[in-house]
Amino acid sequence: MAIALLAPGSRTGRKTAPETAPKATWRAARKAVRSIEDRTPAHRDRAIDGLRALALLAVPTGHWLLGGFTLDADGALHNASPLSAFGFLSPASWVLQMLGIFFLVGGHSSVLSFRRATERGGSTGVWLRGRLVRLGRPVLGVTAVWAAMLPLLYALGVPEATLRTGATLVIQPLWFVGVYAAITALTPYCLRAARRLGAWAAAPLLAAVATVDFLRYGPSADAMPSWLSLLNLLPGWMFAYQLGVSWGEKRLGRRAAWSLLLGGAALFAALLLFFHYPASMVGVPGEARTNSHPPSLLVLALAAAQSGAAILLRDRLAKLLRRPALWAPVVVINLSAMTILCWHQTAMLSAAVPASFFGPGAVPGLTVAPDTPGWILARLAWLPVFAAALILIGRTTRRFEAPWTGVTRLRRAAAAVLAAGFAVFALGLA
Repeated sequence: MAIALLAPGSRTGRKTAPETAPKATWRAARKAVRSIEDRTPAHRDRAIDGLRALALLAVPTGHWLLGGFTLDADGALHNASPLSAFGFLSPASWVLQMLGIFFLVGGHSSVLSFRRATERGGSTGVWLRGRLVRLGRPVLGVTAVWAAMLPLLYALGVPEATLRTGATLVIQPLWFVGVYAAITALTPYCLRAARRLGAWAAAPLLAAVATVDFLRYGPSADAMPSWLSLLNLLPGWMFAYQLGVSWGEKRLGRRAAWSLLLGGAALFAALLLFFHYPASMVGVPGEARTNSHPPSLLVLALAAAQSGAAILLRDRLAKLLRRPALWAPVVVINLSAMTILCWHQTAMLSAAVPASFFGPGAVPGLTVAPDTPGWILARLAWLPVFAAALILIGRTTRRFEAPWTGVTRLRRAAAAVLAAGFAVFALGLA
């Protein structure tokens, strides 16, 4: 009889306290982590996904840390870099410039994907079309959205110079997509080279970049045409991709990885100390030379060292990512790869543009020139804000990564026209 008098769900008759919001959030997070772990195939190469996630996170982190703004008398934002005032920060760019890792992992993943497609009887054209469409959808989405936003922002009082600065920042990382698409199209040829030469298949690419660098920086540099550096664009970024293809074909082992690590590090040091290459891996305003646009031999040296280290650490990383709590964020980052790449600059601008209306010097870390130690501390404090903005933006824009089912041809054509218009504006052609 006493038991019947007890409150439901309680052995003592006392009312159970409702679950607090933090506990509910923690419970939901644990459930999501378990779900991701349970749905991960046993054969999944976690190390490759972990390396890709690391390289992806380095892109927004590098842009957010090494990119600042100044505010002119008309209240317009202009790009600036803390590296102009703090050259000693250049080594940070060596860590944050991880495109070599990204292309390495891209080559490894592409060759496995291509092999699976051909084993199922698929053609090279069908495989390539699928890869390119997955790359193109998010790019088309971000540029079309920005094209639609430009007149609205201008009507709200945002100066044209600020809009051009923003457009430049948004389109800045998208060059990578075009280069990556071109290199992906060459995957079958990279595969043949890897099967024939192994890791040495990347050597001609290194030699090509070294030759161009000698011509544009050597004794006859003044006689060389300005477009000569563009010849480094394809072989420069294809170098790590070719290494990844050889790795995926199991033609690049630990001995070759040690050679890449030590040889790349030695070449990197020699180029800095004896050949006076710029120390920064990213462009610095006012500098006559840049390493990354297009890539110089220093970029390939860094990519070789990073690739060797990645291959040597693969097993340890795979073991580490067996922990569900570490594996879950890696999965989320990989599923949002193009969203992160396409929208991280918009996340930073979502804070900087409103801050510009408060006038010069009003918002440290955003509209104050990046030339004092205080700016560095302030910018570090802004990083979580940028990350939160990217998460909020990504909740809506991630749909651009998924297949555009139900989208009519007219809407796709309109998106293409808007994207083309944005490109014209961003490149200063209009």
